[in-house]
Amino acid sequence: MKSMKMIAVAVILQTAFAASAVAAVKIGFVSTMSGPGSVLGQDQYDGFMLAVEQGKGKLGGVDVEVIKQDDQMKPEVGLQVVRELLQRDKAPIITGLIYSNVMMAVHRPITSAEVFLIGSNAGPTPITGKGCSPYFFSTSWNNDQLHEAGGQLANMMGVKKVHLLAANYQAGKDAMEGFKRTFKGQVIGETFTQVNQPDYSVEISAVAAEKPEAIYTFYPGGMGVNFVKQYRQAGMFDKMPILSSSTIDGSTLPALQDAALGAVTAAPYSPDLDNAANKKFAEAYRKKYNREPSIYAAQSYDAANLIASALAKTKGNVADKAAFRAALREAKFDSVRGYFAFNTNQFPIAPFYRVDVAKDANGKAAFVTKGVIFERSKDSFAGECQMK
Repeated sequence: MKSMKMIAVAVILQTAFAASAVAAVKIGFVSTMSGPGSVLGQDQYDGFMLAVEQGKGKLGGVDVEVIKQDDQMKPEVGLQVVRELLQRDKAPIITGLIYSNVMMAVHRPITSAEVFLIGSNAGPTPITGKGCSPYFFSTSWNNDQLHEAGGQLANMMGVKKVHLLAANYQAGKDAMEGFKRTFKGQVIGETFTQVNQPDYSVEISAVAAEKPEAIYTFYPGGMGVNFVKQYRQAGMFDKMPILSSSTIDGSTLPALQDAALGAVTAAPYSPDLDNAANKKFAEAYRKKYNREPSIYAAQSYDAANLIASALAKTKGNVADKAAFRAALREAKFDSVRGYFAFNTNQFPIAPFYRVDVAKDANGKAAFVTKGVIFERSKDSFAGECQMK
């Protein structure tokens, strides 16, 4: 009898241990972790994991298991790893996604499976308006919205003639449309270049011949490093200033340093933003990773804290999808960007800033916030989103 009791106790303990082991909420993290775009993906991952570490392995007091997957910046690879997360891992939440071409490939498979997708960078227009989903939330922006801030920045600077340059993929096309939506001057030229193109000498020469007052660029990651260095070397920086979004940011400035001095950017985030959430985040990020946080890290940190707020509200119950979605919509977390709320399409209403590259007190190239472009920016496509 005593032996039977001991066996029963052991079974109960094993069952309890197994239950606690499975209690961790699985979160699939998909981003570009290899190739030229990997610096952005690494920043995105590091920002997310910093929040998990600050929660001691929990988000919102709930144990989480983060399953990292590399999409290699290839839509077909992104689709493959997402299927693994859905079918093998049964992850109820997926986050990350740097590039819009990958987002476009995985958005429908994830959301049609009624799995929550918390994007923290890519915001292609098709999923913002008519293609919106109740299972998709963004802590970044609609692609056009980011560059609508760029167009307004050019207006505020008194620029009348500009040439636009962007990489030839969904986000690049959205960039040009967004800029033109708010810019009141004349766009005298538009240039699309190959994704991950290494040499821009032909394009720079063509722009020099046109003589715009400024250029506006969208070249994330290594593309931005190559373009800005070559633009500086061609002696163009002082003749035609670079205005940009996601070209010169926390992920590229370490490689650019003085080559980027004088650049003016429209940005949703800067490491020097004066709010309590950002001060805590930026200090912790510098201490852990020994570098400045980029917008990719900041937006992903916000995504982690958004998920944490919903897990806390539902006590880790993601299976009640209506309750979990309602908790996400509340956005009860302190964003590093400052003000943050969700629009009807579950994209953010949030500020955009003018951020210049200038020397800091130590003589190093750094970001300096020079004011607000939009206090509470709303994307232009929410009205097309028919979602209950």
